[in-house]
Amino acid sequence: MSNSILAAVLEKAKELDVPKEIVERNIKRASEKGQEAFIEKFYEVYGFGGVSITVEVLTDKINRSVAAIREVVKDCGGKMADPGSVLFKFRRARVVNIKISDADKDQLLSIALDAGAEDVIEPPVYDDDFEDDSSESCYKIVTSADNFSAMLAKLREEGISFEPDNGSELLPITTVEVDDEAMDLNKQLISKLLELDDVDAVYTDQK
Repeated sequence: MSNSILAAVLEKAKELDVPKEIVERNIKRASEKGQEAFIEKFYEVYGFGGVSITVEVLTDKINRSVAAIREVVKDCGGKMADPGSVLFKFRRARVVNIKISDADKDQLLSIALDAGAEDVIEPPVYDDDFEDDSSESCYKIVTSADNFSAMLAKLREEGISFEPDNGSELLPITTVEVDDEAMDLNKQLISKLLELDDVDAVYTDQK
């Protein structure tokens, strides 16, 4: 890892309040990989009920990653989409994730909107979610790139914890409403994709 890349990583970690032990673990992991080139790739999938899914991957072996994704999609009854046929339905945005257990909904809405948030997205709720599962769900504060640091500072000031992720996600331009059966099938497909080692994130336009 070059000094310039390391400096950028440390600066981002400081901005996001990433715990020191997590930073050190990931720097060690990256160093152990030597000079292997990791590539960011997106794979596009058709889910159920007209839902589109985008899979974000960080990998050093593209063939391994796509084979694993294809296997999961096939086993779950989904369908791989041609490049570009799904991705245009999403936009890149700066997002702050806050666990619902770490914030009061009304308080968070007030703070976020006063601080210039574009939107606050509530997590989806599934009928079969257990209480422990729902507590891990997150509110998503959507903000501009210029306002991102100020938003984090405001949340710290108000004592609201947020997730130490990279703050960049794909959000659906429009959402698709589906019936309960399709919702359950999509949930299963997304869960299986997230279990893959090379998968960083999975995005869907399901409402």
